[in-house]
Amino acid sequence: MKFLDVNVSFFIPIWRRIAVVALCLGWALVEFSSGTPFWGILFGALGLYSGWVFFFDFNPPMPEQKKDDVSQDDE
Repeated sequence: MKFLDVNVSFFIPIWRRIAVVALCLGWALVEFSSGTPFWGILFGALGLYSGWVFFFDFNPPMPEQKKDDVSQDDE
């Protein structure tokens, strides 16, 4: 079992992956600017990890083939 399963069909559009990374890193900046370095480090690490997984190690799932799309060669 993975800690964070990012290879799901929800993350196929690139804008969602960018939004997740930007949200995590942006929140880390908010935490650092408000004087809470623990949460800043936590969200910064999450942002860096998700950036690595989404853009360097991303393997999107293959779409499932519908039953109607089965080739007619079997008939």
